[in-house]
Amino acid sequence: MDFSTLEREALALPVDERAQLARDLLASLEGLSDQELELLWQAEASARAKQLLSGETQGIAAEDVFREAEAHFR
Repeated sequence: MDFSTLEREALALPVDERAQLARDLLASLEGLSDQELELLWQAEASARAKQLLSGETQGIAAEDVFREAEAHFR
């Protein structure tokens, strides 16, 4: 099974099963070394930069993020 098929099937699960799967997947990352985590973060940063540069997604201005966060925690 390829990643796209696995992702599509996982997203089709009921919410409680998706939540359990998410917990299990996150727990599986807890034993990673600092070097492995660094590589994962680099890959994530590259993917997000590609999305921004391609126009697939848009950024949010920092002042907007901070304003919303501040309002949320009041």
